[in-house]
Amino acid sequence: MVESKSQNSEVAQENIDPSEEEMDTDDGADVAVKMFTVEILRVIKDLQLQHGLRHGDFQRYRGYCSRRLKRLRKTLNLPQGDRRHYKKRDVTLVNLLVVPTSSCKLHIPLMLAERAWSYAMQLRQESNTELRKRYHLIQKLRKACGYALQLQALCASDHCDARTKLESEAYSAWMHGSLHFELGLWQTAAENLKKAQVIYENLAQAMPEEEQALYRAKVEELKPSLRYCAYNVGENASVNDLLEMRGQSGLLGSLGNLVAQTKAESMDAFQMTEWRGRSVTVRPEKVRLFLLSTQELGKSIEKAKDVPAKIELLETVLIDCKDSIAAIKEEIKSDPKLRPLERSTDGGPGLIGIQYLLAYMSYTRLKLTLDRNLFLVAQAKQTLDDPNIAEKGTSGGLVPGATAGKKSKPQDLSRLYEIILQNVTEMQQLAGMESDAGYQAEMEALSLSFRAFRCYYIALTLVAMKRWREAVAMYERSRKYASDAIGAKAVSSDFDLRPELQQLVATIEGCKFSAHAYSVLEDDGSEDSVLYGKTLKSSKPLYDRLSHYKEDATLNSRNPNVFKLVPEMEPIAAKPLFFDLALNFVEFPSLEDKVEQKAAGGKGTTAGMSGFVKGLFGWGGGTGN
Repeated sequence: MVESKSQNSEVAQENIDPSEEEMDTDDGADVAVKMFTVEILRVIKDLQLQHGLRHGDFQRYRGYCSRRLKRLRKTLNLPQGDRRHYKKRDVTLVNLLVVPTSSCKLHIPLMLAERAWSYAMQLRQESNTELRKRYHLIQKLRKACGYALQLQALCASDHCDARTKLESEAYSAWMHGSLHFELGLWQTAAENLKKAQVIYENLAQAMPEEEQALYRAKVEELKPSLRYCAYNVGENASVNDLLEMRGQSGLLGSLGNLVAQTKAESMDAFQMTEWRGRSVTVRPEKVRLFLLSTQELGKSIEKAKDVPAKIELLETVLIDCKDSIAAIKEEIKSDPKLRPLERSTDGGPGLIGIQYLLAYMSYTRLKLTLDRNLFLVAQAKQTLDDPNIAEKGTSGGLVPGATAGKKSKPQDLSRLYEIILQNVTEMQQLAGMESDAGYQAEMEALSLSFRAFRCYYIALTLVAMKRWREAVAMYERSRKYASDAIGAKAVSSDFDLRPELQQLVATIEGCKFSAHAYSVLEDDGSEDSVLYGKTLKSSKPLYDRLSHYKEDATLNSRNPNVFKLVPEMEPIAAKPLFFDLALNFVEFPSLEDKVEQKAAGGKGTTAGMSGFVKGLFGWGGGTGN
């Protein structure tokens, strides 16, 4: 049963690809030399995985093949009769030469063979319960072999390249081997299957690396059938011996020439480059041009007049490298054939094909960035060692934190080495290179080298701040990193820093002892300690600091700070300026008579009290008054 819901999407997807359509408007002589290329194995594998065989649905794939044939015949104008009458019309050599010429005409016998084969595989599943369908299965396989022979005959002409000839021959041999396997003809089945296996093995060797996985997978797929055929043939006859006997009769006589032609075409179409002992195919044109332009990059850098010119040259190359990486990513995104089918299982870097090329180009970009940063370091060292260069203003503001006309500082160099270490970290984290032990060991040694330089310039920064103890610790850490990097077994061929590291170790020895001597003379408990680069001068006289040694130049001056002759003022208890003693000499009048009246009771007491108040304020006087 055909799934109608996916038919519209299949029509949109499976219309004739413009990239496959090869139009020719010249005369017949030009048409006669037209060369076709059909990647038979990849075409059928892609179609099988997209239309049912991923889940073993042969009926769905058979329906797709029928619809695909209908669209091909309609588009290529190769109908089989009209609506009322049917007239079989096979594709011939004459059809290949009819304008417009197209390699898609070879897809018609291929789809016919695939449709018959998928029908046979469907019947094979159903024959487990209905044995009668096995006869129908054999008939469908015979028909598939007939269409495979028709495809092989078309591809054997001069209008197809060597790769197409090999693939059609292998496809026909595999189809015949499958038929003979079902018939129980073990000897001929083994011969055909072995023939297909040999062709696919040679094709895998001749193809670019990203296309080899498909052919190697097909070779592995044929091995169980070959072992079963060898078991049924018996121990007296070896499959390889049978193949050699048939090869002498001329079946595989042209295999070597065709493989050589295929390899030559592959080499002409693509450029090969090598990285870490592995060849990789370069497909995008922009990447090929970039690799060609970088072959003389080393000589161009040597001819540059000064360091800024070298930095400018590397920045220009970096822009081209980034464009090449973008072209590779676009190629991977647009062409599904360039996507790897499987991961590497041999313990290698885990990348195949164009993805390995992407890793190589990413490494190249990081390497160029690292070279540029190292030139920045060299330029900063010039202004650090020779102040006259800084006065001329040659830095150009390229060093982060430094400007033209200013001398570089050790902290500027330590910042540059921090940026370089970030580049090395990105190199370690390249996609697909995590499992490459040799590559990771080289990057680790490179990281140790740059850590040693960074710690050295951090120590110089601490020395300028007179933080002697921290400087001694950083010198020691720098020496340890340098020693580990020198003793590393794996050293990057692009960055061999062992001579510079040995010179650094010799320099650190003297600097470390000097900083240690200053740290011994320093007294952290006194007020003369160094804090944030500023010395706190003491105001104590010599009399108060006799137990502490200090070279004080003021003692030899006219006003030595030995002892303070004028005593310092001390706080005392406060004394009042006026004492109120008059109250002690005041005599108050006697109030005894008033107290006696209060002691008496009755009306007199009340009248006496009120009379006292009235008399005091002038109230209640006598009537006579």
